Formats: sequence, structure tokens, C-alpha cells
Amino acid sequence: MTEAITAESQRRAETGPLDGVRVLDLSTVVMGPLATQTLGDLGADVITIETPIGDTNRFMGPGPHPDLSGVSMNLMRNKRSVVIDLKQEAGRAAFLRIAATSDVVVTNLRPGALARLRLAYDDVVAVRPGLVYCQATGFPSDSSRADDPAYDDIIQSASGLGDLFMRLGSDPMLLPTLVADKVCGLTVAGAVTAALFHRERTGEGQRIEVPMIDVMRAFVLVEHGAGAVPVPALADAGYQRILTIERRPRPTLDGWLSVLPYRRRDFRALFTEGGRDDLHDDPRHAGRAQRIKNSASLYRDVAAVLATRTNAFWLDFCRREGIPATEVATLDDLVAALPIEHHPIAGDYRSVPPPVRFGASPATVRRPAPLIGEHGREVLTEIGYAPAELDALERDGILGTR
Repeated sequence: MTEAITAESQRRAETGPLDGVRVLDLSTVVMGPLATQTLGDLGADVITIETPIGDTNRFMGPGPHPDLSGVSMNLMRNKRSVVIDLKQEAGRAAFLRIAATSDVVVTNLRPGALARLRLAYDDVVAVRPGLVYCQATGFPSDSSRADDPAYDDIIQSASGLGDLFMRLGSDPMLLPTLVADKVCGLTVAGAVTAALFHRERTGEGQRIEVPMIDVMRAFVLVEHGAGAVPVPALADAGYQRILTIERRPRPTLDGWLSVLPYRRRDFRALFTEGGRDDLHDDPRHAGRAQRIKNSASLYRDVAAVLATRTNAFWLDFCRREGIPATEVATLDDLVAALPIEHHPIAGDYRSVPPPVRFGASPATVRRPAPLIGEHGREVLTEIGYAPAELDALERDGILGTR
């Protein structure tokens, strides 16, 4: 028994905690593919179903190969790509045969599209009882907007993020990152993992629904529900310390720093070093409530102090005083810090490492991003298709191959 446990531990250490789990990925763009990339990094065998032209993320900006943008080099890793025409009955049958061997289905197709393809939860669970079927949607399936198209821009606006900019005195804006897609993608991955744990304990699969609007509303209101959450409300929505234009990196003599004095002693130390002893006992930073209420003016005073010294000086000072501080990294800085890996077809690229570090079963990059339809024959052979059947599917345009 001990030897079996040791062998299993070794296998997990080489393949990840979700080794042995098969995920059938029927998702597009960023949200769903990020969720399945995360599951793949954790060891799952991810089979992604694509159209003959490939998923949108394959063409998001330049890349080293016509099938692979810089985005998809990382987003499509640890996956096998199969091109199937789901609108044809033989293609639908092939999908269901893969589903019958899968533990998880992840999709962000709208309910109407899934119904037309006859690949909704009831259709798929009929061939695979115990399946974890995760449907990521823009809006809840029981709402009037269930079939409305929803992309990151739409959900950012609908979830209050635009209003945060208005509270700073600006026109409503969008964050210059796909925050809704990415937060929701990570939520999907967490929900699937929890459902797999539930199935491990009970043997019961289930349908999961992850509406983007619900996820992002919860995300925004973590702090911005604030005084509006009690009934009756004690204050307007919005966390005051964050809702000021003064909360931002500030210039020093030779660069930019983000410094966050949080305690009274932090402010006193900064003001002493900056020659502002007159602010030592300023009531604005006497307690937590006062510091939150007076954030804007305190940030301005800190900015004036930071402007008197260099980045190196303040970083050393803040390290000694225990004050959170950092230089402002550029996107180029972040990319340059990534390790270089080799793709067998596309060549060298910068790999974004899995961000979670497991002691016993680490996340790994086992497969480079596939070309469109690269693994069609391989996957269908695994589930029992004969060579002559595969030839017929290719000939009829149902199975795309490379």
C-alpha cells in the first residue's frame, strides 16, 4: 500500500493535481480558454473544440505562426485541438463520444446556440452521467437577457466599473485590460475544481452556471458596497480611500513610485524624512476612519515628500520602515522577466509560468499551444474511431485536420 501511495505521489508531482481529469472545452475568446488553460496547467487533459478558422484568441495581435498569436502561445497551452463541424449530425455525434469519456465540459456558448446544437446540459449528461458541466454566460439563464451577447466591454459597463471612473470626476471608462473575462475565467476554473471535489466525495456531477454579470458585481462590491450594504444605508456606495484621483503612483527625483502608508506611524515616518514635522500630529491620520476620510489630501502631502528624493532612496527607506512601496513596472519589464521556452513549430517564446505553487503536485506546462485541429485524428482514435471513419469525416468536411 505504501509503495502504491508513493508511486501515486510521484505521478502527481510530475503531472499536477488534476491528472486523470479530462476537460472538453467548448469555449471561445479569453474567458473560457483562460479557465481551461488553468485546468490544463493543473494537470487536466484539455480537448478544445474549434472551428476550421480557429478561435479568436489565435489572432489577437501578432504571433510567430499564422495559427498562433502571442496571446494564444500561452492561452492555448496544455490543450489538444480538434476541429469538428458541430452543425452536422456526425460532428455532434463525435462531440458526444468525446464527452462520454470526459469529466468536465466548459462552454461559454449562449443558451440559444447550445439548444440549437442540442448540446445543452441534458443532452450531454445523457451520454455521461456524473459529468461536471460548466456554462459561463454573460447574464443568468433565467433572466430576460439570457441570450444577449456579452463581451468584456459590456460586462465592465454593466457591473459598475464605469461608474467608478465617474466618481473620480471622469467620463465612464473601461479598464485597459480584459478584467471581466479574466476574473470570470478564474472563477470558472475554481467552480469546476470545487465541483470535481464534490463529485469525488459524493459521486454526483452537476451543472454549474457562471454569469459574468453576477461574478463582476460581486467583484466590484467587495469594497465598494461599503456603507450602502446595511439596510437602511449608512452612506453612499463606494470605498472612499480608493475613490480619489490622488491614489496613484507619484514622481520622485528620477522615476515613479507607488507608496502606500497605511498606519499612523507610516505617515509620521514619511513626513519626518520629508521635513514635514508640522504634520506629525495632524488629526487627518490619527485613526483609521480619519485616514480613510482624508485620503485625498494625505496622498497629496505624501506625493510632495516623495518628489524630494530618488527611487532608490525611498525604496530603501520604506523597506526599513516596513512601508509598502514599489517602482512602477512597465509591460515590457514584465515580459522581459518571463522565461523563454521553445515551441516545436513556432520557435522561442516567452512563457507565463503557472502562478500557483504546489508543494506536492506542481502545475506544469506539458504541451505547447497546438495548431488549429492538430489533434483531431489522435483524439478520435482514442475514443474508438477507425481510420476509415476518420477519412470519411475529413472527406465530408466534418473533421478538420492539419
